[in-house]
Order: sequence, then structure tokens, then C-alpha cells
Amino acid sequence: MTGTRMSEDGAPALPDPAAVDPAVLATLLARYGWVRRGGPTARYGRWTPPGDSDPDTSLLVPAGGGFDDAVDLLADAVTALSRSRSPSARSILVALTVPGDEIQWRRETPGVPGAVPWEGEEHLRGAARAMLAAAAKAGRTRAAYFGARLDGWAGAFVERALVVAPAAGAGGLTAFTPAPEGRAAVTTLVRALEAMRDAVDYRRVSGGLEAFENAVQSGVSRELVDAVQQLVRGATAAQVSVAWSAAVGTPGGFGDRRISLEFSPGDLPALAEAAELLERIEPAVPVTVLGAVVRLKRGAAAGPGTVRLRVLSGAEVAEVRLRLDDREYRLAAEAHLAGAPIRVSGRLERRGGFRRLVHPHDLAPVTLEDAERERLLKTLGEDESR
Repeated sequence: MTGTRMSEDGAPALPDPAAVDPAVLATLLARYGWVRRGGPTARYGRWTPPGDSDPDTSLLVPAGGGFDDAVDLLADAVTALSRSRSPSARSILVALTVPGDEIQWRRETPGVPGAVPWEGEEHLRGAARAMLAAAAKAGRTRAAYFGARLDGWAGAFVERALVVAPAAGAGGLTAFTPAPEGRAAVTTLVRALEAMRDAVDYRRVSGGLEAFENAVQSGVSRELVDAVQQLVRGATAAQVSVAWSAAVGTPGGFGDRRISLEFSPGDLPALAEAAELLERIEPAVPVTVLGAVVRLKRGAAAGPGTVRLRVLSGAEVAEVRLRLDDREYRLAAEAHLAGAPIRVSGRLERRGGFRRLVHPHDLAPVTLEDAERERLLKTLGEDESR
């Protein structure tokens, strides 16, 4: 996850008033509880902060961008938000500046109010990253346990998320994910957390874990359960909330309101049981892999040995390890010396995160044209240098 651009005093960079959509600004103001006080509906609306947090602030927001004074009014509104003492003003500016759906994580921890231990902050960021990665994987396909599968896909999604500087108060983290292109991951995250919350409650009432098995179809996985455990462990309470991008609109099947899910230390026993169950029920995967040999190892000049392949196609992991008999080991070594990949079939076991190919068979070198072999060697060299 990367950070967003901030001004020198740590405040979010102000959006360009000419680029602000008045309808988006009005949606955000309503979402954060600002009150529309009147004004001609067809021309503009006057908005004030909720409660008595900032009685001197008032925004005049045009009904559309077609009026001559629309940009001037929006410039005044942006400036007023930047100076407002209302806690929500900063969040509105960030939402205007940073595109995407907003995800917030919060941990309540014992100790000094408004401060969290260093370890607690690391728990928060680690849990947020793991949760986004799990959601990205489940948005692509469902599985009770992914292991190393789809790590590249998930990593690319997490790197596209933008983290904003924390607002007042510790124990919170806000990130924006790309919308609409990242919607599959975020909608899956919401559905999965709702299903997980229901499954935990069911476990407490009935003593059964079958609701977690059923929740896999909603996006629950061992990885997501682990992320929630990391968020909750050491905290007195934890919350995940999602607000849809006002510019893109609400996805089908969801309301415009902010969605919040809460978990507590009392949920940890059920989550620990669920994590074990979800890994246990995920079956091995039959595959035929095309891969480049990147490592060979055996204890003697003859006999069986271990080979590591950089996967080119056929499996959703970056590398696999397999143990070969003497004949197949020699074929793999010859392919490695020739700069050629091999094709081999087997089953990816969940133990080790689906990085072990067991019962290998039908191993054969694959002939490449000179240009293809050069591209393969170049790609492998670039990967090794990273």
C-alpha cells in the first residue's frame, strides 16, 4: 500500500475546485452527517457540520457545474473544509482528492487514550494488508485456503491501494482501493466479513463450525480469518468499515450507507478453530505445470533429488518444489543446462501453501525457439535480481 500526497503541515492536498463534482461533494457531506439548511434546490444548497462541532462553518454548494459561479463556490467550499474544525471535514477532503472506495480499520487498545503501542500499530497495518490480499484472491476465485496461490495477483492489488495519513486519534488506518476496477475485491470483502460475523455468532450459539464452510462461497478463507485474528489480537475491540466511492456510485446489491463490521477478543476461539478447519478442508489441486528449472539438489551423483521450478503456466503459484527419481532428475538437469522449460503433471498439496508438487509424472522438456529461450532466460535473470 502506498501513501497519498500531503501538504507540508500533514493535511491532505486540496482538490482542484474545477475538478470537483458538486453532486459528489453533496453526497459526501450527507454521508458524514452534514445538514442541508436550504437554498434554492435548483441552484445551490447550504451545508453545515453536524452538531455543534464547528458552528461558524457553512458551505454553499452549487446544484451543478453549469452555473457561472460554480467553480468559485466550490473553491470557497474546499477552502472552508480545509479550515473547518469538524472532524469529518478532513475525511471529506481526502475522499474528494483520492479516488476509490474507502476502507477503514480501527483497533481499540487498553492504555493511554489516543495512543497505541508500537506493536499495536504494526498489528493494524499487517492485518489491513493481509485482509486486502485475502479479499483480492477471493474476488478472483473462491477457496477455503489459498496458500501461495494468487500471491502475485493479490500483491498487485494491495500496491494499488492508497493509504492516507491518519486523522486525529491513534489506532486507525484508512485506505482507498481503485474503483470501479477494484470493486470485486471490496464487495467480496464486505460479503465475506458479514458471513464471518454470522458464522462466529452461530458457533457461539450452536457449537458448530459448518457456517464457516458455507461462508467460503461468500469469500471467507483461512487467510481472511487470520487477518481478522491479527486485527483483534491484543485489542479490546476492532472494526472494519467500507464507504463506496461517491464518484463511481454504489455497486449493485449494496446501500449507500457506510458498512461497519465489529469483532472482539471473544471471537478469537471460534476464529482459531475456523482457521484450522478451512485449511484442512481445502483439497489438493491436480495440475500440469510448465516451468523453468531454477534449482537442483541431491545428495549423491545418482539417485533421486529435489527440483525447484519457476512456474510459467499451469498453476497460480510463483514456484513449486518436487522430488524426482534419477531418470526424471537427469531430464530436469539437461533442460536446465539447455535453457529449456519442462512440463510435468502432479498434485499441489496444501501443506506448504501449495508449493509442493507431489506424485510427479509425465515429465518432459519443452523445445523453444531461440528467441523464446532468450526471452525466458532474460525473464529469469530479472526475477533473480529483484
